[in-house]
Amino acid sequence: MKYSLRAKLSISYIFIALMSVLFLSVLANIFLDRQFKEYVINKQEQISKDTVNLITQQYKGDGKWNGDTIEKVGINALEQGLIIKVKDASGKTVWDATVHNNGLCTQMLSHMAQNMMSRYPNWRGGYVEASYPVKYNFEEVGSVEIGYFGPYYFNDSDLAFINTLNKMLIGVGVFSLFFALILGTVMARRISHPISRVIKAAQMISKGYYGERISEKSSTKEIGQLTSTINELADTLEKQEILRKRMSADVAHELRTPLATLQSHMEAMVDGIWKPDAQRLKSCHEEIMRIGRLVGDLEKLARYEGENLYLNKTRFELSELIQSIIHNFENDFRNNGIEIKLEAEEQLIFADRDKISQVVINLLSNSLKYTPEGGRVEVYVKGTEEMVEMVVKDNGQGIPEEDLPYIFERFYRADKSRNRLTGGSGIGLTIAKALVEAHKGKIWVRSKLNVGTEVMVSLPKQVN
Repeated sequence: MKYSLRAKLSISYIFIALMSVLFLSVLANIFLDRQFKEYVINKQEQISKDTVNLITQQYKGDGKWNGDTIEKVGINALEQGLIIKVKDASGKTVWDATVHNNGLCTQMLSHMAQNMMSRYPNWRGGYVEASYPVKYNFEEVGSVEIGYFGPYYFNDSDLAFINTLNKMLIGVGVFSLFFALILGTVMARRISHPISRVIKAAQMISKGYYGERISEKSSTKEIGQLTSTINELADTLEKQEILRKRMSADVAHELRTPLATLQSHMEAMVDGIWKPDAQRLKSCHEEIMRIGRLVGDLEKLARYEGENLYLNKTRFELSELIQSIIHNFENDFRNNGIEIKLEAEEQLIFADRDKISQVVINLLSNSLKYTPEGGRVEVYVKGTEEMVEMVVKDNGQGIPEEDLPYIFERFYRADKSRNRLTGGSGIGLTIAKALVEAHKGKIWVRSKLNVGTEVMVSLPKQVN
């Protein structure tokens, strides 16, 4: 059976309150019992000593005692639970409480036993006696025998105090129970309400309603983090949904143009409008090749983003590799009136040469496409003991700030016109990112509209 968070929190508060009161009650009773035993025993010994001192003062000398006062002392001791018997030096009884009132003595001992049994059901106490000498001028002139219910006993006042304390603890327990119930309900509501809101938002997101957001604030740190995470998740999914729809449209657009061209050409030749000469067939072949390159790029991307991407790592000099690639691009840059410059330090790196070449080619291709005539492209290579950094910087048209977070998405291009002459297939940076991350590196972009773009690649020199 599953219980709600509110029910569990309320039950936990009640359980903690009850356990705390029970624990304190047990500790209080154990501590009180020990301390009270010591107190009662010490009190009993003190009363016995005081009684012996009072009786000692009643000896007049020459074997004479003040019987009336001894009787008063004995009656007072009897009221305090002590049964005394006074004897002279010859052993003759001067005063005996059992003789004075035997019924009261018996009743008192029975009452004491009942009190102790009510507190300790397995009590094994009984009547005990202690003898104290009576001295006069340093000579023993008699003795006082003091009997009591031992080894110790609680009188009615003692039991009343203990029972009152226990009732107070029970009262505190009942109060704590209701307080914990109220507090648990309030706290559970405050905690469960935002969580319920998160659940509702998550359910809406799971159904595809990515615009759902949680506006409620919570003073609980973890709940605040949870709501922020759900909101961020919704933002991400909403953006991904927009990108997915745009990617579908982009793929359709990339395929539609060459297919439409092929269809029109083939229909014209089938209908006899055009003759299937070499020029017409060459045009169709170019469109087929364009579709093939797009499919090939998609296959590369799927392979590069796969978990089992194999890296054929060798040690090579990165600056030399970049120089050779730039040399291959020189005619393209010259024909477009773009200056390209390389400033590089010698940097040895252990990586997949072909895949790093693909990264450099993609970055240079983008710079070539988006840098106008008379522009400039600069490539820098520098490094530290563990990392090497490559920067490709141009002064082209730049990328709008709102497009920067998405430039590594498939088919995403900042130019919404989809101009084939400059746009390419839109997955060059996606492939570059996949290859860089396969080498445990990082790639990021800084750009400003109408100022230029700077792409930074950081790679570890030793890829494990």
